[in-house]
Amino acid sequence: MVPVRTTKSLDELRRDIDAIDDRILELLNRRAGLAIDVGRVKAGQKRDFHSPSREREIYERLTRANPGPFPSEAIRGVYREIISASLSLEAPMKVAFLGPKATFTHLATMQHFGLSAEFVPQKSIPAVFEEVEKGRALYGVVPVENSTEGMVSHTLDMFMESDLKINAEVLLEVSHDLLSRTGRLEDVKKVYSHPQAIAQCRTWLDENLPGVPVVDVASTALAAQIVGDDYTAAAIASEFAASLYDLKVVRKRIEDQVNNFTRFLVIGKKMAEQGGDDKTSLMFSVKDEPGILYRMLEPFAKRGVSLSKIESRPLKKKAWEYIFFLDLTGHVTDPMVADAVQELKGYCQFVKILGSYPRAK
Repeated sequence: MVPVRTTKSLDELRRDIDAIDDRILELLNRRAGLAIDVGRVKAGQKRDFHSPSREREIYERLTRANPGPFPSEAIRGVYREIISASLSLEAPMKVAFLGPKATFTHLATMQHFGLSAEFVPQKSIPAVFEEVEKGRALYGVVPVENSTEGMVSHTLDMFMESDLKINAEVLLEVSHDLLSRTGRLEDVKKVYSHPQAIAQCRTWLDENLPGVPVVDVASTALAAQIVGDDYTAAAIASEFAASLYDLKVVRKRIEDQVNNFTRFLVIGKKMAEQGGDDKTSLMFSVKDEPGILYRMLEPFAKRGVSLSKIESRPLKKKAWEYIFFLDLTGHVTDPMVADAVQELKGYCQFVKILGSYPRAK
């Protein structure tokens, strides 16, 4: 859209903006009042107060209807916060995540749920699963895969025991900064971080801090906490951690790979509804016999179902037997997907659907 030329003065334009902001505020409060009414109706009907499919409808409808010049990619962020605040008026929504605060999992959780949810940090991935299983949190968020370092085995292992479902996935671009109290590289005599963050910055560390000891800790946020009390140490962590723990940035974006993304899973007790652009994750164990790998993939190939990932993990109860994790395009209720999974069961000792959920945008 071509901007319309105006003869108004700066003060006049600012008054126009103030008037629009006043109107937006009025409408936000009207929307909030309706959200409270929705919460009462849902409570009376004993329905879940949180509807991810309804959120998705709002994002997609507004993006399609946007005439500009407001950027379409910003609509999701704006309405994520509006919806998050509105949900907090209906009922408190607790979300457990792998903590402490300022980890990349924390950032992914805020990106998905907005800032008005109640975020509950946990010390381990099993603890996140437990919070959701016992109903102390409605959802949990855990890391599952990094584009540089691969799968997070602890998360995959939890699905072997848990009945929780994957409700959504979040893709977060991971950017590592070197942080310290002084902000000076020459002061750094030791570096702390999570093993995966260290691995993702190994080349930079070797070139810029050769011989400096690098210490593994439980999280990037814990590294930032430690460095807060040590003027000779630095942490590899997020910019958010710097602001939270009052640290200075020594160097920005020290990761070795430019396109460094981590995939996170949102877990809950129920299967997500079909949304039109979905992904399904499942796990299965096959009988050890000739040609089994071909036969377990054939049901999907002959139906044109696209597979995006296959991963194996040792079956801990039996040596040299494996569990396979599979990601495919489509919802488990899609006829082609359902038929392929049903045929797969004939070749397997067991098949478990981990969830069907919207593909991350």
